[in-house]
Amino acid sequence: MAKIINGNHNTLTSDDGPMNGHILVTGGAGYIGSTLIPMLLERGYEVTCYDRFLWGVSPLLSVIENARFHIIKGDILDKDLLRQAMAGKTGVVHLAAIVGYPACDKDPELAQAVNVEGTRNVVQLKMPDQPVIYASTGSCYGAVEGVCTEETHISPLSLYGRSKAEGEQLVLNAGGTALRLATVFGISPRMRLDLLVNDLTYKALTIKEFDLYEGHFRRTFLHVRDAARAFIFALEKQKIMHGQAYNVGDECMNLTKNEVAQIIQSKVPSCNIVVSTTGEDKDKRDYEVSYEKIRRLGFRSSLSVEQGVHSLLKVLPNLLPEEVARCKNV
Repeated sequence: MAKIINGNHNTLTSDDGPMNGHILVTGGAGYIGSTLIPMLLERGYEVTCYDRFLWGVSPLLSVIENARFHIIKGDILDKDLLRQAMAGKTGVVHLAAIVGYPACDKDPELAQAVNVEGTRNVVQLKMPDQPVIYASTGSCYGAVEGVCTEETHISPLSLYGRSKAEGEQLVLNAGGTALRLATVFGISPRMRLDLLVNDLTYKALTIKEFDLYEGHFRRTFLHVRDAARAFIFALEKQKIMHGQAYNVGDECMNLTKNEVAQIIQSKVPSCNIVVSTTGEDKDKRDYEVSYEKIRRLGFRSSLSVEQGVHSLLKVLPNLLPEEVARCKNV
């Protein structure tokens, strides 16, 4: 059975093989974490999830019986409890955050506290040889002409982007690794409908006809399972990747919002997504990204937007109203 534990466990192996050890995942009951934790357990890791469980523990029920899985209910701002949770862990995946510009704008003080001060707590408690893999975001780039590489000057447009960029710098200064994730999509045990692909697919099924604002804006996408794989990849390549930021995604999923809408319409013929020339998207991000840096190390995305939409169409029509509310983070 899952239980609360703190303590030492095992040591790291080389970058060429699995890193046997005990991984702490902050925010582990969230969209990425609930996908990542089963994958870590499948690879033989011991895993502790550190989470406030604001949306419940149900996303982790599939792994509760695993003896190598443990739970700590805690806040990333509780430094004393976090110190206990981090003690002796052979790696930390730091996912805990207020995610997305609407959630951050709804409570700016909380967003700044969690995304920056919570990350500062992780960095300050980190042992010198303890890898920290940080969930950063492509939102750090803002609106950029040309193709963004890790050397591109970041210019976030939202509180979410600014707070995550500030947290990223803290992690990099401490020798951790930052993964600048493309916009994630797809099915997860902790589902979200406030993500562009998921949101548009749900609207195509329910509203059926709606306007798409500023469809020419360029975005880049990453399936949630590939996002989870990237954290494992970074843990196991930490000797090479430490102290650096990496874009995570795939150039084939550098798409405009219009192109995403076309993919969805091809799979939901009954919907009509109207490209609006008058409306405004409050999310002003507009950028294209290069993923060459992480690809040179051997990481490639494996799941396309089309595949993600195909799976979403199996699940979304069957959600209960209360599930929809939770998936929208309301």
